[in-house]
Amino acid sequence: MKCALCSILLIFLSFIPLSAQIPTAIHIQILKAEDARHYDKTLEALFKNGSEKVRVRAALAAGRIGDERAIPALTELLEKDTSAGIRAMAAFALGEIESIKGADAILNALKAETRAVASVPVTARAVEAAGKIAAVNAKDEKSKVLAEAILDTLESENNRGPKQSREVVLLALTAALRAAPKDTKRERPDKTDFVVAKFLTSVDARVRADAANTLSRVRAKNANEALRKMLSADADPIARANAARALGAAEGKSALDDLLDAATRDGDERVRVSAIRSLATLNDAKASARLLDNGESYLQGYRLRAKPSHPLENRSELLEIASALGRIHQGKPTDRVVKFLRGLRETDRYRSPETEIAMARVTTVEYPVATPDFKRILAARGPARFLERANVLRSFIAGYGEAANVTENESNKSWRDNSRATLEKLLANPTFFDVKVEPKLAAFVLPDVLRAYAGFKPTNLPQVLRASLLHADVFVRSTAADLLADQPASKESLDALKSAFSKSVVTDSQYNDAQMSILDAIYKLNKSEGVGVFLLALDNPDYLVRKKAFQLLADEELRKGFPGIEMSVSEARKKGKQNVLVGPKYLPTGQGQILNTDVDYRRALSRKKGSVKAILTTEKGAFTIEFFPEDAPLTVDNFIKLARARYFNGLEVHRVVPNFVMQDGDPRGDGNGGPGWSIRCEMNMRPYERGAVGMALAGKDTGGSQWFVTHSPQPHLDGGYTVFGRVSETDMLVVDKIARGDRILNVRIVGR
Repeated sequence: MKCALCSILLIFLSFIPLSAQIPTAIHIQILKAEDARHYDKTLEALFKNGSEKVRVRAALAAGRIGDERAIPALTELLEKDTSAGIRAMAAFALGEIESIKGADAILNALKAETRAVASVPVTARAVEAAGKIAAVNAKDEKSKVLAEAILDTLESENNRGPKQSREVVLLALTAALRAAPKDTKRERPDKTDFVVAKFLTSVDARVRADAANTLSRVRAKNANEALRKMLSADADPIARANAARALGAAEGKSALDDLLDAATRDGDERVRVSAIRSLATLNDAKASARLLDNGESYLQGYRLRAKPSHPLENRSELLEIASALGRIHQGKPTDRVVKFLRGLRETDRYRSPETEIAMARVTTVEYPVATPDFKRILAARGPARFLERANVLRSFIAGYGEAANVTENESNKSWRDNSRATLEKLLANPTFFDVKVEPKLAAFVLPDVLRAYAGFKPTNLPQVLRASLLHADVFVRSTAADLLADQPASKESLDALKSAFSKSVVTDSQYNDAQMSILDAIYKLNKSEGVGVFLLALDNPDYLVRKKAFQLLADEELRKGFPGIEMSVSEARKKGKQNVLVGPKYLPTGQGQILNTDVDYRRALSRKKGSVKAILTTEKGAFTIEFFPEDAPLTVDNFIKLARARYFNGLEVHRVVPNFVMQDGDPRGDGNGGPGWSIRCEMNMRPYERGAVGMALAGKDTGGSQWFVTHSPQPHLDGGYTVFGRVSETDMLVVDKIARGDRILNVRIVGR
């Protein structure tokens, strides 16, 4: 009991607000440095401040900024500071920087003799940092040493029996999955599998769940018997759900009956959907009948009691069943399966790609069957129906695209040919089942058409993609560049990409997606030909584009071939181009610029935990987000600004992955939208427990308006996405009911 209380106390202490007792002037100075991603001697001097709170906060800022120049000073803090809290934060910051140059400091902290005298938080954050550094630098030999140190730490904790540290074990289990070999076709288990499997019998349910999570992600095959016992008998639903995932990843055919029982009888939806996904992986026809029993029961129950406008209940689970049946019955239709899929797509109003992909896999040559109801939906007009029609069209495009994923043979050749021909018609003349698609909707779904068409590897694909680089829509051009990067290099393609980049710099004020994709495509096709573009990008007004250019120009091969690169990069750094800058007022974009003023910083810092919250009313009920302003002040401030501007009101929840996340905040509804500006990440030590609220990203510092809530613990997200709030367990019962397509009716901010 004494050890358990110590562990709880240490975890509690790690969440003491960092803003407490930090002078406002100093805290604003730190916030400004983070917002600008600017590390200098002024910030480093705070490492020696007499206040422990200031030193901790400055170390966190160095980690958030991510500048390698902070590594020596952070190493000194880790090795010499008298405060365990500061040493733990220094280790956390080194992990956030993710540089292999910080590996030695972390390895020293994890040596057996060092661990013996270190505090639990220091060891915990050091092992966490080892995983982050190893994951980003997988090809470096030192990453193997880091991986060994992680496993040694786990072995050491296991040998301590009941005296082991929960905090160290949990962070080490996640570090192990980050540092594990990425080869998913391993013939034999490596040491990771054996060491992690020892924790499946822990008395702590969260430890068991995290051990199963790690085994699932490294696709371990050595622990199936223990995982089967967890799945059938563990009292904790997260442990059962993760055991189901691990059994699917291991392709454990012997677990089929256990997975079937879990998929159809478990009382927790998180367990059921995890088991359904694993059954899809096992691809055994024996699972079909019982999955259909559940699916048909859900549909029948909905039809008997729901009003026509009522959201489809169990929708997320139904879509998982449809996906599994599509895998199991690919090319082998039965009347019962086809009837179920048709019933689901009609009840769901044709808006789910999962159902259309399953229909395409099962029915092949008969796909699709367009009903009059489908045509009515597609033919509807008006802004209120736009996203519904877009989702319907995108779902059918996904169904056609599935034909490209099936090995061609005599029985499916006509299906493949017809699917490809339909996509070609959509590219040339946006008409679908004799329904004319207006230009705005055609542009919205064109990225989906391009991706589906590319799957067939047509000979004219480079020409189609080059033509798409001239499109007015930024996401069409971004998609075209991504796909063109996988085509053979040619002068025509490189010239088209360069021209598209120049156009994008001038025309794209709200999104930088096209510019980022084009830079990557040029680099991949012929990086030497792209040097001129990369150098020009160093003067881009968007920090994220400049950051991309710095990364590409760091290529040693390029520097050898173009000696002038080093001087140009050096000059750009002297001008501070590696930092986020305050954009000139005449620029129409807020992407990658500092938008905050001292007034904003003071307002953000004035908030304390509990002083402000958001109440979200949805079609499934209301839930509250309790903010963490002391851990992520600018992220919280950004959310509050958007909410008070009614930005979130009426938006569809565009992403739900059962037992993972519910995600919202996209005005486009396709996962690409944002507010027209970006904010910096505010990584912190808050873990992604069930109900954690985080910022969705397309890469570091790309947050804007999209946010998510986790259905269950997701430790692999820790330190990679900003946690800025939480939803209580009571309110999570509402979040659990939300399916993709449900609406956030309004968001009300309570407090200041």
